[in-house]
Amino acid sequence: MDVKIYRKYKLNAFMTADLTSLTFSNYLAVLAQAANAYRGEYNERPSTTVVVDALLQAEKAAKQQRLTYPFASLLGQWRLCFATGTRKVRKRGGIILGKGFYWPKFTPAFIAFSAATPITEDIPAKGEINNQIQLGPGLLKLTGPAQYLGKKNLLAFDFTHMQVSLFNRVIYSGQIRGKAQTENFYNQSIAKLPFFAFFAVTEDLIAARGRGGGLALWIREK
Repeated sequence: MDVKIYRKYKLNAFMTADLTSLTFSNYLAVLAQAANAYRGEYNERPSTTVVVDALLQAEKAAKQQRLTYPFASLLGQWRLCFATGTRKVRKRGGIILGKGFYWPKFTPAFIAFSAATPITEDIPAKGEINNQIQLGPGLLKLTGPAQYLGKKNLLAFDFTHMQVSLFNRVIYSGQIRGKAQTENFYNQSIAKLPFFAFFAVTEDLIAARGRGGGLALWIREK
């Protein structure tokens, strides 16, 4: 869904008291409210159940409408706002979606994407991923190469370098993958790599399902 459609749903025009079955006309508005409430720009957070429903509806809409998002729309830094876990089901031989939760503000987590080559529509975009989480005075940062398949909204990546800082001082920085494995990233099968399958992208938020099956919502860092 493009930005023009997103802007049609303002925060003062969509909310109902209890959303148990979201339609395509309001799922993005719920995600926008969750994002703004997390930032402190709106007082009332949607319940975790409502947010999970909105994420699932967004994913369903992206598949049914065959929505695609350019890699350029993902560039920049995003703060994790909401996530779900997964749990294994032995009898069913698979996994199911766990409960969702708003990410604690006292442990901020960020993800960032940058382009390594000029972006074109004909070939997969090459870039870099940066993932970091802060725990008090400590900061853990993971970086590595990324590749975006625009027709599938799929971003494959691999973390190859780790940096640990304490009180803004780097105490460790080094490779966590061998040089050969790092250089061979773009020749590896996507099926063997971790990835995010994006299904909602606007100017202010992005949402995706990870390879493990969990859902995540990030908001643009301003």
